[in-house]
Amino acid sequence: MRGDLESKIEKAAGARPVRFAAMGGGCIADVKRVDLADGRELVAKLGGQGSGLGLEGIMLAYLAEHSRLPVPEVLHADDELLLMTCLEAGGGLGAQVQVDAAELVAGLHGVHAEKFGFERDTVIGGLSQPNPWTTGWLEFFRDHRLLYMGGQARESGRLPGKTLDRLETLAGRLERWIDGGCKPSLIHGDMWTGNVLSDGRKITGFVDPAVYYADPEIELAFTTLFGTFGDAFFSRYNEIRPIKPGFFEARRDLYNLYPLLVHVRLFGGHYVGSVERSLSQFGV
Repeated sequence: MRGDLESKIEKAAGARPVRFAAMGGGCIADVKRVDLADGRELVAKLGGQGSGLGLEGIMLAYLAEHSRLPVPEVLHADDELLLMTCLEAGGGLGAQVQVDAAELVAGLHGVHAEKFGFERDTVIGGLSQPNPWTTGWLEFFRDHRLLYMGGQARESGRLPGKTLDRLETLAGRLERWIDGGCKPSLIHGDMWTGNVLSDGRKITGFVDPAVYYADPEIELAFTTLFGTFGDAFFSRYNEIRPIKPGFFEARRDLYNLYPLLVHVRLFGGHYVGSVERSLSQFGV
């Protein structure tokens, strides 16, 4: 396997790999820094059949082609190997970097489609993410985000049946909070701190996408769930793309039910309690 891997890397990169070193962030796949004989450094994610690495490469290439969002260049992508350029990282997400991020993300959200969804199903955290083209955002969010992932979490045995019943009740009341009057915007889809790279002065890249066309508020909500971005980001973003009233008061927590359900499906545990508290917040 090592010989096959080295041969595949040399063919894709045009230079022989001379050293492999483990990198962090390999929740779904084994991640290595690859030093080439010509002095370049690349990143290799290693997986197997069904890993989703090939699809990850397609999503990175899509972002590179359709937006100005900085992403690594993909040299090779299949489910065994995703080979990418190495981006500078480790600089943190201070106020200056968050302003830069806001301008980049606002630009990304200015890329539109006719409907919600994507040209293919994608993945988030290694889980399938269905993206059938759908005319209405409420219907897309209800059926292909909340109810789909809630059902997956229930089938895994990690979400109690009573909690799924409450989720279904909420899904039937979404029109109370979502008016559907938004254009489908391209989103990164998994914008938490570990997927945002900087050099301490500016953003150097966004990695591990889960792209589709959505109401961009679902992306903004996700950036608050684990404290990725704060006031500096939202102040600058709002100057470019005004955020509608009610987002911080209600819709942020409503949209964050989706990533919470993803975490229930993956990990269970205290994330179930987080989902249940959110449901209580919306009266179900």
